[in-house]
Amino acid sequence: MSTCVLAASQDGGPRRALLLAGGGMRVAWQAGALLALEAAGLRFHHFDGASGGTMNLAMLLSGLSPGAMAARWRDLDLRAFISLLPLADYFKGDWPALGDADGVRGGVFPALGIDLDRVRACEGLSATFNVCNFTRKTLEAVPHTDLDEDLLVAAVSLPAFMPAVRRGGMTYTDAVWIKDTNLWEAVTRGAEELWLLWCIGNTPTYRDGAFPQYVHMIDMSANGALFLELDRIRELNGRIARGDSPYGQRQPVRLHVVRPEQALPLDPDFYLGRVRAESLIALGHQAAEYYLQHLLPEGLPLTPEITAMTDAAPGLSFRETMSGPFTLGAADPERGAASGEAELAMHATVFIQDLDRFLTDPGHLGSLSGTVDFPPFGTGIPAHSGVFRLFSPADAPGTKHMVYELAFEHEGQPHYLAGHKVVRQDAGFDLWKDTTTLYTRLHRGRDASGEVIGAGVLSLGATDLIRLLGTVEVPNAELAQRVETMAKFGRFFLGELWDTYAKHVR
Repeated sequence: MSTCVLAASQDGGPRRALLLAGGGMRVAWQAGALLALEAAGLRFHHFDGASGGTMNLAMLLSGLSPGAMAARWRDLDLRAFISLLPLADYFKGDWPALGDADGVRGGVFPALGIDLDRVRACEGLSATFNVCNFTRKTLEAVPHTDLDEDLLVAAVSLPAFMPAVRRGGMTYTDAVWIKDTNLWEAVTRGAEELWLLWCIGNTPTYRDGAFPQYVHMIDMSANGALFLELDRIRELNGRIARGDSPYGQRQPVRLHVVRPEQALPLDPDFYLGRVRAESLIALGHQAAEYYLQHLLPEGLPLTPEITAMTDAAPGLSFRETMSGPFTLGAADPERGAASGEAELAMHATVFIQDLDRFLTDPGHLGSLSGTVDFPPFGTGIPAHSGVFRLFSPADAPGTKHMVYELAFEHEGQPHYLAGHKVVRQDAGFDLWKDTTTLYTRLHRGRDASGEVIGAGVLSLGATDLIRLLGTVEVPNAELAQRVETMAKFGRFFLGELWDTYAKHVR
């Protein structure tokens, strides 16, 4: 027997369904969203997965928690997604696809913790995995009790990239061309509240090029099928309001959609390391927390605007490691550093999704994620969400802060590591110290308003700075754009430092 941590344990309240739509390898984003839904106490009676979302559903039904899912995605070697055909096949001229499914079967599924015996044995819920029966040109919603490896491979076998799966005289592929999520299956099973995690693009810009237009075809198919389902649900809600409820709903069906505000980087950027899994997870967590904070009890209007996003834009990411003496029980960072109970290290990934927007935002807000090493708590503690602010104004005149904040859990309890670098106009040219010294406090709870339970001072060494420079990446950009984006960030960073220090130097 297997259980799912997000399964509803009782029938009280609305019957909820969780729908994990596709999005390629980028569905790592959904793990972050699930972390927030779990923390909010949301539980579900029915689960549905399509395309890439079937991998996350299989992980959930294998018994993994959202935290364990996020860790698996963070540690996954993405090279396993690319598995080439035997060399001789490429000379035949009639390839079944650009690659085969060997890497997915033998690498991706095991690394993600997918256990099909546990999936089939999962109790206390209903769940469906969507595949396209190409032979019949139909969608099949496979119950989790009937799922096998071939069907799960078929669910992620996107034409041209992976071969179709032949099984029982039928041919199966990814369902995205028919549906990228199956709301209607959940509705016919009595769901009254639908929670859709959507990371397929829906932007207004039509781009040139074979690959961008292949992506556009997926986006059009996925969104178009979703909008037709919204029409069916709107019609059903009218019937329910008139007292006719063919599927047993006690109230009109409500829809909640967690989606990125800005289109996510595409799979090539993820595969090439220009965006990391931990950054996608952080974006998913932020999107779900934002939706939960602004949630309307009646749900969203059933219109196409529910998946609309702004265009992806050149961004910037880098990894930074800071470490130093830290003491539990201290409240002042310098005193905590002087006591030096233990060494604390913050391994942080900074991700700026849209650099131009970041530069014009007065708060210069980006996302932060990574791991924390602190011997009294452990090593490699995952921190799936956090805040990065560059040169935000401080209370003291002539002073700016560089803010690094990470949320993590220890022994099941939330903790919040809040640090800031102080860039100030003061006697002496201490640019290096200001930009490499992080005054840090550890709070109990989910933000910096909680009780301070430790403090210390972390620093960035010269070798760490050299490593940092080697980790700078620019997603959503061609080569020339990447060079210009890095130069633009450099000009801003050095310009802000000059603006702060020049007055004193003069």
